[in-house]
Amino acid sequence: MGDFSWRQSLNSGERKPIAMDTSDDKLRDQSLPRNVRLLGIASLLNDIASEMIFPLIPQFLMTVLGGNRFHLGIIEGIADSISSLLRLWSGAWSDQVGQRKGFIVFGYAMAALSRPLIGLSVTPWHLFVSRTADRIGKGLRTAPRDALIADCTEESVRGRAFGFHRAMDHLGAAIGPVLATIFLLVWPGQLRLMFLLTVIPGLAVVALLFFGLREKPQERMHTGRLSLTLQPFDRNFRVYLLALVVFTLGNSSDAFLLVRAGELGVPPAMLPLLWCVFHFVKSGGNLLAGRAVDQIGARPLILVGWGIYAVIYIAFALISSAWQVWVAFLAYGLFYALTEPAEKKLVTQLVSVERKGLAFGWFNFAIGVAALPSSLVFGWLYERYGALTAFGWGSSLSVFAALLLMCVSTKVPASTGNQ
Repeated sequence: MGDFSWRQSLNSGERKPIAMDTSDDKLRDQSLPRNVRLLGIASLLNDIASEMIFPLIPQFLMTVLGGNRFHLGIIEGIADSISSLLRLWSGAWSDQVGQRKGFIVFGYAMAALSRPLIGLSVTPWHLFVSRTADRIGKGLRTAPRDALIADCTEESVRGRAFGFHRAMDHLGAAIGPVLATIFLLVWPGQLRLMFLLTVIPGLAVVALLFFGLREKPQERMHTGRLSLTLQPFDRNFRVYLLALVVFTLGNSSDAFLLVRAGELGVPPAMLPLLWCVFHFVKSGGNLLAGRAVDQIGARPLILVGWGIYAVIYIAFALISSAWQVWVAFLAYGLFYALTEPAEKKLVTQLVSVERKGLAFGWFNFAIGVAALPSSLVFGWLYERYGALTAFGWGSSLSVFAALLLMCVSTKVPASTGNQ
């Protein structure tokens, strides 16, 4: 527990040890706050339920509900667009009202109730309503949740806190498909029943957060009209958002990586296992990288992560065998581990305390909006010109984004009031 020095007692002449804490000791002994642990467990349970459903939605839509790929594109595209817009609004509103818990609990409650309703769908538009409600819940909770994690942690452990949260999220994403596979092996074809049963972990999340999440009462942070502009933020944060948009434009849906894996000979039956291992790598990597962010800094890890992404995307275009796909996926998981906690911690370093909700709203909004055209462009390039052109496009944009990020100063002016 640190080094000890000895001093002479004024009263008894007795020599007594006095603990002298070093900064490393404090960092090592400082545990994550209760709220961070609860939000991590909530993400674990929520993603178990979500990932039990998500990989099966295309099959359910097309074979059970009589839909097609066009319907799937409309459902997922509109649902994700609404979610991205709501993240900006909910983050700003949580700043204005001075509380985050209500947004978080209500957002998880919407997801918990809407996911099981998929099992009651009889037409594609029923599925559209359920998926949109699920994404609305995600849009309402995401920015306030990230802001609450920042609110209740010291700056010295925020990278670790975000890393823990993302690790639990990915762990749930790994467990969900495994449970779905086991369920369907025992009860073949019972998709509707499995969808309905996801209400159990969903309600567990709501109960956990409603009764367990603690938030200190705060005065309203802003009393004027709700503002969603970038005006409160300086050049550094705006350039950071631009770098994120550029990178995300080249970061297409990971579903294309599964398509590439199939092209290179990975059997369809092994794709769920590959996806599961991928998420386990992301989960463990986030735990380790979260600590590294607090020691090394956020921007260096993002730059390294984006560099790894550029190399791995070219590798996906050039590899030629199934075993190489497994290696590439493991390395790709390292990119997620390095960047996810670092990107969120950098947000907290660039903005003032009273604007964290709005800042995380813009952070999630920028990524969400850029993700929509990124997959369209990538899919068109892949179909028209082949894998090398498509993956090369993504790799090139990551390099450009890294150059933009190097223009961002992480030294926050004292006038911003950051913690």
